[in-house]
Amino acid sequence: MQSCASKGFSLAAWKATSWPSDSIGAEKRFVHSFVKRVLASVISSKPITLYVDADACPVKQEVYRVAERHALKGTALKVFVVTNSPIAVPRNEMIERMVVGAGMDEADHWIAERARAGDIVITADVPLASRCVKSGAEVIAPNGRAFTKDSIGLTLATRNLMDSLRSSGEITGGPKPFSPRDRSSFLAALDQAIVRLKRAGFGQHVPQ
Repeated sequence: MQSCASKGFSLAAWKATSWPSDSIGAEKRFVHSFVKRVLASVISSKPITLYVDADACPVKQEVYRVAERHALKGTALKVFVVTNSPIAVPRNEMIERMVVGAGMDEADHWIAERARAGDIVITADVPLASRCVKSGAEVIAPNGRAFTKDSIGLTLATRNLMDSLRSSGEITGGPKPFSPRDRSSFLAALDQAIVRLKRAGFGQHVPQ
């Protein structure tokens, strides 16, 4: 990420500016403009990062396809494919495989520690989704369902209840099979999430 100084912003220069005693309003406007330019610089220099909870993920190829299409349009993107064991990924500098420890939650911890606003997490794991939503990231399940701040509390409570019922033997069935409709819904949801982040200023290439 480029520093503020490298983009022509200097706090020292602002402090050294001579302000007429009757120009407090002008000083406030300068500060406001300065802060806006710095924030815009920080956002625009951040690529949109996609974190794929890759173990048993059925939409890895769809992630690659959507990311590559937006990259060809000039969007700054990075894809981390996070897994407990080595898997094949496309030979593309935008896509990086990250093999973490063999522990059950190692991939979840790795993703949750890094996901922030301007990022997209692809996972079916509800506790991981909850952590990432709280950090400001966009989170999408492989079936295209978006986890949001408004929905994640109920989703997590329902997941915990279902786990408890399965443990007690009251429910024996699992989730419904992944379908072509789920795949199509995911493609649309991921594309829309990237477009939203681009409109918010993320993923813009910054001239060097």
